[in-house]
Amino acid sequence: MSRSTPALHRWIKTDCGRAKLAELQQRKSPIARARLAWFILIAALRDWHLPNPDQSDVSTS
Repeated sequence: MSRSTPALHRWIKTDCGRAKLAELQQRKSPIARARLAWFILIAALRDWHLPNPDQSDVSTS
């Protein structure tokens, strides 16, 4: 994972999930913050078994 990759991308791995995360992070109201927390919890549970697209499988031998 590169330095420029947000830490939450470790847990939210799909492109559509990351797009929704960025959208929800822009909102600042207390209700929006609660919805963001709920989204992160559910998305992380749904994506836990998926491979991380930010990590390459190429090994240097």
